[in-house]
Amino acid sequence: MDYIHVAVGVLMNRSNEVMIAKRADHLHQGGLWEFPGGKVENNETTLQALVREFLEEVAITIHSAEPFIEIQHDYGDKKVKLDVWTSKNFNGVGDGLEGQEIKWVSVKNLSNYEFPTANQKIIEQLCLINFPQEIPLV
Repeated sequence: MDYIHVAVGVLMNRSNEVMIAKRADHLHQGGLWEFPGGKVENNETTLQALVREFLEEVAITIHSAEPFIEIQHDYGDKKVKLDVWTSKNFNGVGDGLEGQEIKWVSVKNLSNYEFPTANQKIIEQLCLINFPQEIPLV
């Protein structure tokens, strides 16, 4: 079974909140929250897929993005390669064009939402960047 290559976007707004979307119940990992994105098609780069998916799914125009982290995860019934990018350079506020719920939440509040297992590494990395742990003085 080959990995499904997925472009994932972590968008940060001016209030330092990230966009999350709730997966439709009928989809793989349905009912869980995710960082929006979608499958990379054969004829496009990861960035092109990210831009296309955000426009099609949540009415956001991404102007630029930076690579953040790559995650490979085997769910047993499906293998995914998440190619995660971050962006603060976009237009729009987000609208669930496929009927999905959209929220903007602070990184520290992401733990209040249930995500697919593969997304946990994204959240861990975001917490390290935005909320570094203090090193105790000895």
